[in-house]
Amino acid sequence: MIVPRFRLLFWVAVVVLPFALMGAVSPAAMGASLLCIGGLLLVVAADAIGAGKSLAGIGVELPPIARMSRDREAKLEIRIRNERQRQHNLRIALAWPREIQTASETLDTRLPAQSEWSRLTWPCTPRKRGNYRFDSAYVEGNSPLGFWAVRKTLPVQSEIRVYPNLLNERKGVAALFLNRGAFGVHAQRQVGKGRDFEKLREYVPGDDYNEIHWKATARRGKPITKVFQIEKTQEVYVVLDASRLSARLIQSSKFKVQSLKPTDERDSQPGTSVLDRFMTAALVLGLAAERQGDLFGLLTFTDRVEKFVRAKNGKNHYSLCRDALYTLEPKIATPDFDELCTFIRLRLRRRALLVFLTALDDPALAESFVRNMDLIRRQHLVLVNMLQMPGVKPLFTDPDISGVDDLYGHLGGHLQWQKLRELQMILQRRGVQFSLLTNERLSAELVSQYLNVKQRQLL
Repeated sequence: MIVPRFRLLFWVAVVVLPFALMGAVSPAAMGASLLCIGGLLLVVAADAIGAGKSLAGIGVELPPIARMSRDREAKLEIRIRNERQRQHNLRIALAWPREIQTASETLDTRLPAQSEWSRLTWPCTPRKRGNYRFDSAYVEGNSPLGFWAVRKTLPVQSEIRVYPNLLNERKGVAALFLNRGAFGVHAQRQVGKGRDFEKLREYVPGDDYNEIHWKATARRGKPITKVFQIEKTQEVYVVLDASRLSARLIQSSKFKVQSLKPTDERDSQPGTSVLDRFMTAALVLGLAAERQGDLFGLLTFTDRVEKFVRAKNGKNHYSLCRDALYTLEPKIATPDFDELCTFIRLRLRRRALLVFLTALDDPALAESFVRNMDLIRRQHLVLVNMLQMPGVKPLFTDPDISGVDDLYGHLGGHLQWQKLRELQMILQRRGVQFSLLTNERLSAELVSQYLNVKQRQLL
């Protein structure tokens, strides 16, 4: 495809228009005018014929997979092949999605002579996590005389994966990533003696009688004591709710929650969804579990179990968990805790720590959740966490009340807070810990809960 450039329009204005006007005014100059105009047209036509080969041997390659983080500046690497190794001025364009911002829609570059491959980077900033693909790249070059711009569509295969941004969350739990193993600079005393059998040794005065191995004592004719070690490879699962209540939007400044809107309208709204916050906290907890040497797994659910990643460790497994989450979107459906707890009961045979990230401010959902906890609470250690909604707090804790409407609003928030307190006590009697967490402290509190479980050896 060729399109006229400014140079062609300039010479048409300089040659064609004056000579056409001259031929119209003076019939004697008609022949000379037609000769000049025809000469220009021949030159332009010859340039158009030669333009078809100006982009011959030009190819564009993009990385098969480019990994980026949300709201962090990144660079997409582009490789350009110039088989003829001639100097070219090129303009490159990509069909960038609206979720990825770039400073310019096109990129101009000059290919040097005597070089087959050239490399350049395109700065961009993703604004929303997800998976984005490029199937075509568009290049534009110049004809030999510069009268025409030659455009060509080249096939490419590239995938951009935009993951949640963990930078700010990791700053909140920085002590965990400084090889200290826990919060603070001081060593923490390990409570308990462990449960995993390590070896047998001779009895030492002061050993508990419950630790004596009676069969070994009978065989050897002297007291033998069992030695235990601290468990180091426990299973930790994050059970993440991706149903309708997780689609609500929040603002980090004052933790304002916005109502759910259609996808095209929601993308333009400021703030982050509750599901995004859950997802970020889950990945940070996965880093903490890997640092502690435990096995980390994921389970996401809506009205059915969506994704299940069995607990393992290692960098490859963490990448697998991250890839399982970054395309997850909230589903406008009511969570089915019956199916979820049945799935956990059947698939998770070994005792594990289950960290639920869900919303139980709906009374019907709370009742269903409590009823189904009896299926798994005896086998697993269950921690339930929920983001605290705005205004859900005890009455008279906020002095900024300007009128009767605010008073009734605070009264409604107090009633919701009271129901959640009752839910907390009901779950506590069943051995399930329930916590209301703030947006800014979500990841840090989850890691703190996990380290507390490790320290107290509750598993």
